[in-house]
Amino acid sequence: MGATGPRPDSFSSRVSDPGRFLVLHETAEEILDELTERYIVDRRESKEPAGPTPGAEVVRTVRLMPRSPAAGPLSIAFTDPGIVLRIGRWFFEPLPGCGCDDCAEDPAELVDDLRVRVIAHVEGGLWERVRRGVTGSWLDIRLIGPGVRATRQAPIDAAEARAARREGFAAAVQWAPWSRRP
Repeated sequence: MGATGPRPDSFSSRVSDPGRFLVLHETAEEILDELTERYIVDRRESKEPAGPTPGAEVVRTVRLMPRSPAAGPLSIAFTDPGIVLRIGRWFFEPLPGCGCDDCAEDPAELVDDLRVRVIAHVEGGLWERVRRGVTGSWLDIRLIGPGVRATRQAPIDAAEARAARREGFAAAVQWAPWSRRP
């Protein structure tokens, strides 16, 4: 910090501006509009919990449902300060990751992350499955595309695992690419 205060690009000035994540809302709106125009999808807006945990804040959520049942859905929940991206059945990602105003995540990088994840999903790069383990069942999620290679594993309760297996998720399900409008 110099004699005149912090430099505009310093960590402290980025953290002290909670409105810096509004660019995520703007970008998410643009992406949703572009996808609705380009692909054969139904668009639904509602108020839904922002996260999977009980008691999560209820926020505006936009869901895009491809008309092809082989293509996975996408939804974006508009939270304060950022967004929550959901793709397929289980992929869930809050941006910023901490979900708070005070983190040091760069909004420009988060915008890039959002675009890359959405493109990978729309092009058919999301695989999901349930696998059995010694101590229970696990989700196995992979998102692969230009600029992204994400793998996640998480435990899943027995009832959800049974339902997922009945729906075909015992083997890896690769969501199909979205169909373009003519």
